[in-house]
Amino acid sequence: MQPTRDQRLWMYRQMMTSRYLEERIETLYMEGKTPVFNMAKGPIPGEMHLSNGQEPCAVGVCAHLGAEDIVTATHRPHHIAVAKGVDLDAMVAEIFGKATGLAGGRGGHMHLFDEQVNFSCSGIIGEGLGPAVGAALSRKMQGKSGVAVAFMGEGAANQGAFHEALNLAAVWRLPVVFVIEDNAWGISVAKQASTAVPRNDTRAAAYAMPGHHVADNDVDGVFAAAGEAIARARKGQGPSLIEIETSRLAGHFMGDGEDYRPEGEKAGLQSRDPIPRYRSALLEAGLLDAAADAGLVDEAHERVESAIRFAQDSDFLPPEAALDRVFV
Repeated sequence: MQPTRDQRLWMYRQMMTSRYLEERIETLYMEGKTPVFNMAKGPIPGEMHLSNGQEPCAVGVCAHLGAEDIVTATHRPHHIAVAKGVDLDAMVAEIFGKATGLAGGRGGHMHLFDEQVNFSCSGIIGEGLGPAVGAALSRKMQGKSGVAVAFMGEGAANQGAFHEALNLAAVWRLPVVFVIEDNAWGISVAKQASTAVPRNDTRAAAYAMPGHHVADNDVDGVFAAAGEAIARARKGQGPSLIEIETSRLAGHFMGDGEDYRPEGEKAGLQSRDPIPRYRSALLEAGLLDAAADAGLVDEAHERVESAIRFAQDSDFLPPEAALDRVFV
């Protein structure tokens, strides 16, 4: 399955939007946190996990999804949220902790939720697997359309929830796709030091489902594998597993010294940055020219700057709102 010109340009635009959003967040996040790093300071307090380099995973999958389809994502969610169509103004406001955010500023960047496009994420490793299976089960039982997609890191494939979710999805033949973003590092632990198999897509066979592997952070490769898996789910043929070789160009979190990386690894990854590579591919294929590229870049930048202005101009909730939405 090959993407159309419009689909390729859409994927490129979403990747650029996600990347520029995170570049701006990186700058804003560091305000007030120097000279001694303190994550509690500045306009965006708390941890911050950037997805720079992992954009192909999001766009290649979400190009096949609509608002009715369910996505659960990880603690590194921005690229997936952008590709799924989460309201950017409300998303950025949530990251800033503002009242106009998706959850009124209560959740922050690891707990984004947009019911309009059926998107959620969590800071707990593997937490989205069960809810994705449950969502797929509910759609099947109610005879409703829509598939569920659960994104996870390669480290989550060693969690018990991974095996439970795959097993039930296969037993019940559910319309769910499991997507592993293999960036080779579970925080600071290398994949080969924690996982017995070199590729997690081979684990799909243990649960009687197809396993797909996408090498080299290939945008069109992700699109093809996801298209096959999602089409299969829509036809009622059950779940699939996809593992994507991707790259985490930043640390595990903002402030991570990354001393665990082998010398030269990060420079090598940056030389294979998927966005310039995809831009070059589009230019070479005649699907994009320099003027159109500049226009798309300007459009992405303005979209992000508008969302940041909205967030910065928004108010915080009043202190008494801390008692709202509390169940006792």
